[in-house]
Amino acid sequence: MRLLLLALVSLAASGCAPTVTAVSSTPSGQAAIERAVQSAFVRAGLAQPVAMADSVALPPSLVAGPMLADVTHRSAVVWVQTSAPAEVAVEAVPVAVDTAEAVAATATTADDGTASVRLFGLMPGVTYDYRVLVDGTDVTPLAYPTTLTAQPLWQWRTDPPEFTVAFGSCYYSNDAPFDRPGDPYGGPTSIFGAIHALRPDAMLWLGDNVYLREVDWWSVPGIGYRYRHARAEPNLQPLLASTAHYATWDDHDYGPNNSDRSYVLKDAALATFQRYWPNPTYGVGGVKGVFTQFEWADVEFFLVDNRYHRAPNDAPEAERTILGAEQMQWLLDALTASQATFKVIVSGGQVLNPVAVFENYVAIAPAERQALLDGIAAREIDGVVLLSGDRHHGELIRIDREGTYPLFEFTSSPLTAGASTYALRDDSPERDNPARIEGTLIAGQRHFGTVTVSGERTDRTMTMRAYDGEGGLLWEESVRARDLRTPRD
Repeated sequence: MRLLLLALVSLAASGCAPTVTAVSSTPSGQAAIERAVQSAFVRAGLAQPVAMADSVALPPSLVAGPMLADVTHRSAVVWVQTSAPAEVAVEAVPVAVDTAEAVAATATTADDGTASVRLFGLMPGVTYDYRVLVDGTDVTPLAYPTTLTAQPLWQWRTDPPEFTVAFGSCYYSNDAPFDRPGDPYGGPTSIFGAIHALRPDAMLWLGDNVYLREVDWWSVPGIGYRYRHARAEPNLQPLLASTAHYATWDDHDYGPNNSDRSYVLKDAALATFQRYWPNPTYGVGGVKGVFTQFEWADVEFFLVDNRYHRAPNDAPEAERTILGAEQMQWLLDALTASQATFKVIVSGGQVLNPVAVFENYVAIAPAERQALLDGIAAREIDGVVLLSGDRHHGELIRIDREGTYPLFEFTSSPLTAGASTYALRDDSPERDNPARIEGTLIAGQRHFGTVTVSGERTDRTMTMRAYDGEGGLLWEESVRARDLRTPRD
């Protein structure tokens, strides 16, 4: 304890000490202070983070997590999965801020041990060290940080803050008894460490976030098993703990390959998704699905659901839909109402790619795709950018539109699933895709992407970067908000 006090005195002198509150006066609170001191040492450069190889062990009562989600100015969600039903409590202690108080909340786990604990009462822009208690026992003296930072209140005060969002799709977690024969389809999970090393503010999961197998998708317990297995991956845990996570889905985490609205367990899949991904909302106005919307700084993200309302791919062309009329109406209305500098549409599958291949929008529902593009143009919606997954390759697509600004779509896939070289083949219609920005094709290689938004309020820039599985930069492209505006008289 004497060493702890000496550490606190030293850190206080450097402005890095955690705030001592009523919570920290308890024995379990003292453990929280010790973790906060260690975190502060790391932030101050007085200690090194624990090596990734030593950072993945969880206590027996935890199956996965904690995972941070849905961070706003004053609230955040901490998700966990326990090995047995339990009461889960989360306590967050502010770091080096005298004007903020500790906050706490509790939740009871579902039958599968999942719980999403919503904290409210955070102060904007303040960093907190948080801890998780399972049935009263602290389970988060972990070897990596469990921290969260509430979004800053910049409106009417300063320029919007710079921030970075990482994203990717197609996470296949090997499970030998149920995998396809031959070489493992899933690659190294160390890619999650590479993402974590960049310390993004948020992480977007663009679909195929788990891969349901034949043994999974015809039973409710099977769906739950697959989600549980993928989420428990040890190398994933540090990324989960201190980055805010948001997700949509594609076919493999929804149901069978290329599945659609006819899937008989679609509501069970939706319920499982809701237990594992504490998004802000799921659908709107009684319309089911995983589509939702959230804000980070001066950017709004619109996550669409390309499965729950989707017609079969082989339905008569006049009946084909991916989003469905009600979701399409919501999306266009939400984009129209948004005052965000950039409005980012996040989809499990490609939207803009003009080459009709596999399950991209133009191949399945060209009329609905055109209705979306026409709606964006007719409503003069500025600042639209798209992110997508699914394709097992990466690229940046640019669509020029007559009389208005171009649209960009950054596709990133896969994280760990098999990487495709189809786009490189001589017989591939995508080999010389005229809409692909030269130098951005990533084929035969697992990777992830980031977008960083920076600059003054009146001159914001979005910088898009692609990284390989070890965190090496593959390419970088930037677009300014002022270049994504509808010409007006």
